[in-house]
Amino acid sequence: MPDDSHTELDALYHISRLVSDTEDAHEALRLILDEVMRVLPATSASIALVNPDTRRLQIEVVRGLPEETRGLELPPSRGVTGWVALHGKPLIIPNVREDSRYFNLKDTVCSEMAVPMLLDGLVVGVVNVDSEKPAAFGNQELKVLTLLTSEATKVVGRLWLINQLRIKARQLESLIATGQTLVSKLELEAVLDTAARQALSLMPCRLCAIFLLNADGASLRLVALAGHDGGPAAHAESLALADSVLGSVIRHKKQVEVPSVAHTEEHHFTQLVASAGLVSLLVTPILVGDRAIGVLNVYTDRSHRFNNDERRIFSTLANLCAVAAQNAELYTRVFASEESLRKNERLTTLGLLAAEIAHEIRNPLTVITLLLDTLDLRFPEGDVRQQDVTIIREKLSQLGETVERVLGFSKSGTALQSRWPLGAVIEETVRLLRLKVEQSRVGVHFHPPARPLLVDAHKSQLQQVLLNLMLNSLQAMPQGGRIDIELHEETKDNSHVAMVTVRDTGPGVPPALGTRVFESFLTARQDGTGLGLAICKRILRDHRGDIELVETPPGTGATFRFWLPCAGG
Repeated sequence: MPDDSHTELDALYHISRLVSDTEDAHEALRLILDEVMRVLPATSASIALVNPDTRRLQIEVVRGLPEETRGLELPPSRGVTGWVALHGKPLIIPNVREDSRYFNLKDTVCSEMAVPMLLDGLVVGVVNVDSEKPAAFGNQELKVLTLLTSEATKVVGRLWLINQLRIKARQLESLIATGQTLVSKLELEAVLDTAARQALSLMPCRLCAIFLLNADGASLRLVALAGHDGGPAAHAESLALADSVLGSVIRHKKQVEVPSVAHTEEHHFTQLVASAGLVSLLVTPILVGDRAIGVLNVYTDRSHRFNNDERRIFSTLANLCAVAAQNAELYTRVFASEESLRKNERLTTLGLLAAEIAHEIRNPLTVITLLLDTLDLRFPEGDVRQQDVTIIREKLSQLGETVERVLGFSKSGTALQSRWPLGAVIEETVRLLRLKVEQSRVGVHFHPPARPLLVDAHKSQLQQVLLNLMLNSLQAMPQGGRIDIELHEETKDNSHVAMVTVRDTGPGVPPALGTRVFESFLTARQDGTGLGLAICKRILRDHRGDIELVETPPGTGATFRFWLPCAGG
């Protein structure tokens, strides 16, 4: 008996030292089972642990049992091991052939004994020993196994805790590194792509996807994807909030866990779910203040229950994404402000230069006008040259008005407005460019309305708009082409407007400039100033109208449309 007691004490000592001898909990389980087999009259033994995700028992280590039994999963109620795990009580079976609870893993087993591993009152596993002799275990053996199991559970618990602390330390280091990386990036797409990749290093996830709320506030778009080839472009996804579990996360601003993605009716990534074998999902809102701007999704390829620590980790990562998104937006605004300041500086310089040029032009222009009057040019009735002289006088007058307007920039030009038939203004403008049009081998076709449309406007400024649009078209068609000008009346914002459409057959506006063509100093031509369309927009807005670029397929020409309020409309 003293020898047996000494053996038991040795086993206890060896088990208690495992916490300092090894850092691997699985290795500790194998060594514990060796001590159990050395002390007790057992021919086979096993340790099964409760899987926290599935709540099923999984055999981790075995001795004397078939190798294929390692990794076997059992429901909590199956076999002697399952019964002990379910009830949290030890159990001795003198003759397994006479007990219905026995689950046969080896034909030669006659008796069995099992003890639960209790940690903080919860069953985390079961230590099981078998013998090929009937009634091999009694109360004394049960006391020994209970004592060894208790000490083994404490050791394994401490190793688990140490391992968890190491994992948390790595996760904290990863979060710190992620935060430093995210705040150093300026482009939002790069920020979120980095966040998605870092999410996979925080825990064993199969895939991470980040969605952002669209401007309509009713749908989400995929902007980052890590863990699968192709990225977001290969899996372009847009989800209506009403049709996805992600919508509830946006609305309630709280995390949502989906245990089985494939069995959720509103799940997305249908093909990806099947091909990658995705199972569980955690959705975390990305919050800026009290506003949700998107969601961070992490997927596992096995059934998994996300614990509170994991939830907090991904909540922290989502917060870092929100801060980085704010930084990216702030940088964008700063750059836009700097560009606006540079543009305003150029406009100021241009204004000073324009005033100097206008001052220098005024005197010679006055001389030209006086000399033209002294020539007393008169031509026979019907001679086209007489019409040209009239136009020359009008243009000289227009130049004089322009000079005075530049010199007196603060004065409003509305007092110079008169009522004009817009169709006649367009026809006169086309006539002004007739020589240029013929030289360019371009056909100009004007489609006037059935009845005249009158507008209150400054005629020369309207012609400036038309001339700019037509000259742009001519320059875009050096090999010839066609310009179509249409005029009709329509209702816009409950008002009657005169709508003018200018369409050409040139190469069209480059897509990169499509939404910015009316910005000052923006041009696609080396000889352009980038002011023409910006001036057109300012003139039309001064006349309570506006202009827009009509979207057309690439290579089918450019189409501009502008409108003015009809007189009295």
